[in-house]
Amino acid sequence: MDASLFSSMLFATVVAGTPLIIVALGLLVSERAGVLNLGAEGMMAMGAVAAFAVTHGSGNPWLGVLAGMATGTAMALLFGFLAITLQANQVASGLALAIFGVGLSAFIGRPFESVALPAVPPIRIPFVADIPLIGEALYNQQALVYLSWALFWAVLWFLARSRAGLVLRAVGESPSSAHAIGYPVIRIRYLAVLFGGAMAGVGGAFLSVFYTPMWVEGLVAGRGWIALALVVFATWRPLRVLVGAYLFGGVMITQLFIQGSGLQLDFPSQLLSSLPYWATIVVLVAISRNPNTIRLNSPASLGKPYRPEA
Repeated sequence: MDASLFSSMLFATVVAGTPLIIVALGLLVSERAGVLNLGAEGMMAMGAVAAFAVTHGSGNPWLGVLAGMATGTAMALLFGFLAITLQANQVASGLALAIFGVGLSAFIGRPFESVALPAVPPIRIPFVADIPLIGEALYNQQALVYLSWALFWAVLWFLARSRAGLVLRAVGESPSSAHAIGYPVIRIRYLAVLFGGAMAGVGGAFLSVFYTPMWVEGLVAGRGWIALALVVFATWRPLRVLVGAYLFGGVMITQLFIQGSGLQLDFPSQLLSSLPYWATIVVLVAISRNPNTIRLNSPASLGKPYRPEA
């Protein structure tokens, strides 16, 4: 592999892993508070179509990102009302949200299917972008790539070093104990869920405005489910989310490079396209073989409803 090909693949891997990082970190915070939201695919799809529509109408991609964030937050609020306030089953509510979001986004996006947005220029960081081999790949990127790195450090510090992060983790481990010492468990869970929804909306906006500046039905293409699997793969730790996102991104890009290389393959190209999803299944099966890994690392109250006692 020559240097230019390596740099190109590294660049594409970072870009492909960015929406996974953003969405998975949001889901990680939500799950650390004890709420399991399986609706990431729907929230991403709604965020993507909202961001595309606003960007197309205003010409400002950052207004589109804000619209995507707001739409993801609204979807998460709906989930929170069902799962936290009404105490509906979190798995069923999340699956319903995913189906609803994907279907509604396809309906809303029909007028935009033949429309393309102008490409958003990347931001080149002087000096470090001149580093051989990796400079252009890492430091001549879209702004949301840099923001995903900032989000990683913020979530890492929040969960490990801040008092608010400790309280959120306590709510995820034992909401009754947190309530007994005076913490507003329901409010904390709502805030965590809304943050997860906002990040899912931003991840969707990245896909439709920055990554492929166009709208097509099925644009999210299962990335919400991959982000959910990524949180489990990372055993609810931000650093492992970052590494895992780029691993999954690398798998996505590798199959694209192979298909674009002109190699004569002895199997259908669709098999290569399914590699990221096979990788997700393999990782989940490998983790599930040792139940202690999940039990020791997952929040104790994950997926369990809580009603404060009067």
